[in-house]
Amino acid sequence: LQRSQQLKRSAWLAPAPCRLNSGLPVNIGVLFVPQQEAWVVERMGKFHRILEPGLNFLIPLLDRIRYVQSLKEIVINVPEQSAVTLDNVTLQIDGVLYLRVMDPYKASYGVEDPEYAVTQLAQTTMRSELGKLSLDRVFRERESLNANIVDAINQASDCWGIRCLRYEIKDIHVPPRVKESMQMQVEAERRKRATVLESEGTRESAINVAEGQKQAQILASEAEKAEQINKAAGEANAMLVRARAKAEAIQLLAAALAQQHGSAAASLSVAEQYVSAFSKLAKDSNTLLLPANTGDVTNMVAQALGIYTTLTKPQAVKPQAVKPQDELSSAHEDPQPPATEALKAEQASSS
Repeated sequence: LQRSQQLKRSAWLAPAPCRLNSGLPVNIGVLFVPQQEAWVVERMGKFHRILEPGLNFLIPLLDRIRYVQSLKEIVINVPEQSAVTLDNVTLQIDGVLYLRVMDPYKASYGVEDPEYAVTQLAQTTMRSELGKLSLDRVFRERESLNANIVDAINQASDCWGIRCLRYEIKDIHVPPRVKESMQMQVEAERRKRATVLESEGTRESAINVAEGQKQAQILASEAEKAEQINKAAGEANAMLVRARAKAEAIQLLAAALAQQHGSAAASLSVAEQYVSAFSKLAKDSNTLLLPANTGDVTNMVAQALGIYTTLTKPQAVKPQAVKPQDELSSAHEDPQPPATEALKAEQASSS
């Protein structure tokens, strides 16, 4: 507290900054005014005119050069001062002020010391503007704070012939405890951001995994669908091929039966199939259902041929086909006894 009071007292009692000029020249009648300077001339104590850069003539003893104003941009260091923010935090702040004399007449006669007046105005404006902002906004809105100070200075210094071009805050000193709390706040904010980013990464990962599983299921179902379509197409083609082969086999069988001794060959084939089927009995199961005359091969073959003859009778409808059917029947009846005798002999030899 004592240090802040001392700094405040030193700021109020600080000497006025030196005005940047080349001093007051002596009137010798012929004067050369440097560039970017304005010499204010009084004649017998009253304002007479402002000398322009270059060669000028004055009347000695009557004319006097009263003020010398520099038209260059002036840089003024604003001393450090204490200010209280909106949330009751005391700050030590200083800055740099950039000025330019726009009207040498107003700068000479409008105020006693324009630079010192502008400096004090900048300090008071800085304190009032900082009182409107909280500590966090002071650091975030530093540029807007500088712009507000410049606007406030220009409104007051218009009648002084001086215009404030820029105001920049150099340093902001925060109390140690407040600095520690700010550091803790920054660390907490960083941990929060890290936690949020980690959760967002986990969420994105879960979404990506779910999307991958979804795409995999879609591709698997499409592959299964294509497989079933290909399998169905293959089965259909296989059925067509088997049907065509069966049709050709039936045609060949019909052609073979129509030839001479075809019926005898058919009887022999049926007998062979019967014997082969009978030899496979009792291989898969112990319980069997057999006909009463299982051992009578001749009767079973005759029964199968009778079924075949019955199925082929409706095909002989036209009269022209009667004679070949009789001939085929006689042909069936003729070779049957030899086939029956051969089967009986084979059965006897096997027994």
